[in-house]
Amino acid sequence: MKIEWTPPEPRPGLAGEWDKFIGPGATKGELWLQWVGTVGLTAVLSLINFTQRTELNWSTWQWLVFLLFAFDLSGGIITNATATAKRWYHRAGQRFINHFGFVAIHGLHLALIAWLFRNGDWLYFVVHYGYLLAGTAVLLRTPLYLKRPLALLLFSGTLLLNSSLVLPVPGLGWFIPFFFLKLFVAHLLPEAPFTPEAR
Repeated sequence: MKIEWTPPEPRPGLAGEWDKFIGPGATKGELWLQWVGTVGLTAVLSLINFTQRTELNWSTWQWLVFLLFAFDLSGGIITNATATAKRWYHRAGQRFINHFGFVAIHGLHLALIAWLFRNGDWLYFVVHYGYLLAGTAVLLRTPLYLKRPLALLLFSGTLLLNSSLVLPVPGLGWFIPFFFLKLFVAHLLPEAPFTPEAR
């Protein structure tokens, strides 16, 4: 194993846009894990909710948003944790605003949950989005050697929020843990990008 800090240049055309999304130079193992893991987790979540479809009584739009978020968050957890994504998103030149902006735009997820699944429960949005932005700002300003334990502490706080203070709606008990795992732990933590000797 070796460490490669400098990412290769994204490929031209549409392939390059994909590279900018997951990081250029992804290995076959990373790609397989991303696709199999993402599809697998989405399928399991879908199966669980499908067995409860009568109780959930969701509209078509709710099912579509559920599927979109299940796929996005499952894939985001896996993809952002890969060495290739770490090397790309934490490359030289990436600043506070880049990471903070990436996280902040995910407020749309929380807004849609509050609107479509919680009948406009904007307290839910404010609590979780406020926690997300505050936690992100603190994490980004924390010394490197303390980032991992702090990220796990902040993530543990989201589990308490989700299980004790702001209870999830049926069918979405997984959403907050997946959401914060993707952002606090998988995305924001810089790590040495280990790569195999041969790809």
